[in-house]
Amino acid sequence: MANESSIRARVVVQQCLHAKLQVKLSEAKSGAEWVEISRGMVIYVCFFKGATEDIIPKMVNGLLNMKICETDSGKYTSVLELPGSVLIVPQATLGGKPKGKGMQYHGNIGKEDGQRLYASFVAHCENELSLSCKCSEAGTEVKHGTYGNRQILKLDTNGPYTHLMEF
Repeated sequence: MANESSIRARVVVQQCLHAKLQVKLSEAKSGAEWVEISRGMVIYVCFFKGATEDIIPKMVNGLLNMKICETDSGKYTSVLELPGSVLIVPQATLGGKPKGKGMQYHGNIGKEDGQRLYASFVAHCENELSLSCKCSEAGTEVKHGTYGNRQILKLDTNGPYTHLMEF
């Protein structure tokens, strides 16, 4: 893991069989809006103060090529090789530190910079999946949550094979 003061982003990655994320709450005139993926991975991402655009390609390359997706034969492969879809969830709480009985988030990036980096992260993931022949042929896709909003996640996994990565 990176030195605590040099961490610019924290990510939790979870393989999944199906994931569904509510991106808009139900309103009087319209129902709730959801995005969903089938087999692939869920990426929870949080950016810290000092994070800049230059970290995005390294993050995307490392995450999409990490062998955490279980195949039918029981071996592990990357989401690009599976091929699988990706659901990206903004998760500011990954930057929390305990203080007394509560949590503080003073190390998190500001909202505007965080939104910009999150949008770039999503775009880079979309681009990498589109460049993968296996993913293009299989019709896999990148779906994502809404930065700055509370969202409901429904997740089916084939085992709690969850990993924490810091960049």
